[in-house]
Amino acid sequence: MPTPEPSASANEANVAEQLVRLTRRMQRAQKRHMAHLDVPFTPAQSRLLRIVGHCHDAPPRMADLAERLEVVPRAVTTLVDALESNGAVRRVPDPTNRRVVRIELTDTGRSALRALRGARRAAAEEILAPLTAAQREVLGGLLATLVDGPGEPHRSAAPA
Repeated sequence: MPTPEPSASANEANVAEQLVRLTRRMQRAQKRHMAHLDVPFTPAQSRLLRIVGHCHDAPPRMADLAERLEVVPRAVTTLVDALESNGAVRRVPDPTNRRVVRIELTDTGRSALRALRGARRAAAEEILAPLTAAQREVLGGLLATLVDGPGEPHRSAAPA
């Protein structure tokens, strides 16, 4: 008697579990690549650095960071305090509204961000090593569809 095909929900649960496992593996690989660097940031602080580094038009406001990180403003204050004490960011007044504070990278922050990006790229290369170039391209397209959602324009440069 043939083995029945797994249900669609069982397949989706398996894919979900694989995505979680892949994410954890990527995080472990990135952590390994960062171990030899002098980059003492938590994952949340690293993400905030990436967001600030990706804002080329103007330094983001605290409220912008809270929205992008999907956290309450107080959590951003704590992250910025820690990054500021490490010399990675600084608070600067908004030139058009003195009640608004913006966050910008320092030279130390830019250097740390380069190191973080390098660790992330090295981790990705390690994870993707078993795939051919064609498989990587297919995976990239599938991930773009999942990240951006159906009908959304593809974002070519997500924060690293």
